[in-house]
Amino acid sequence: MDLNSNYEELSESGKEIEDKDFELIRSYIDGEDAAFETLVNLHKEKVRNLVYLTLGDTEFVDDISQDVFISVYHKLKEFRFESKFTTWLYRITVNKCRDYLRKKRVRSIFTPIKDSHNELSVKTHSETLDIPGLVRKSIQKLPEKLKIPLILRDIDGLSYKEIADQLNCEVGTIKSRIFRARESLRFILEPYQRELNA
Repeated sequence: MDLNSNYEELSESGKEIEDKDFELIRSYIDGEDAAFETLVNLHKEKVRNLVYLTLGDTEFVDDISQDVFISVYHKLKEFRFESKFTTWLYRITVNKCRDYLRKKRVRSIFTPIKDSHNELSVKTHSETLDIPGLVRKSIQKLPEKLKIPLILRDIDGLSYKEIADQLNCEVGTIKSRIFRARESLRFILEPYQRELNA
């Protein structure tokens, strides 16, 4: 019955989602192209969110997300089923973001640097303070090695172990980086505590 299937969908556990990913990957490897499209539809928003929060640049989110899934399309037949598909997918996404940042740094050598140092302070006491935008800009100020674990943990909800697997680090290192990221964010956002708590 539809009622039962809806209930099953709502109560689907992480393990069942993982099994569903694996089933779609196997179907794609067996020649069913529609399975890849389903896989993309299941995960594209997570990828877009990760790209956006990592880069803070809406202009290139779709392009980089598309690059991620092009890589997935070409590499999916090499997937070994040894880890979650999302762990593998996020690793590709993080690498694509790093490639973009590397190219951006190279380009910045040849172009004038935009002074955005005081961008936050301009809105300090504004009545129309954009809180989500403020938090996103604050996250952008963090070094990459702190920013990415923080996003994966606090926004995407990955476990410390999953993040460690993706970033090829020890769990203790990830915990330390997330702690430092949260402390840095707290410091950056300190002038806005009243607005944030409102």
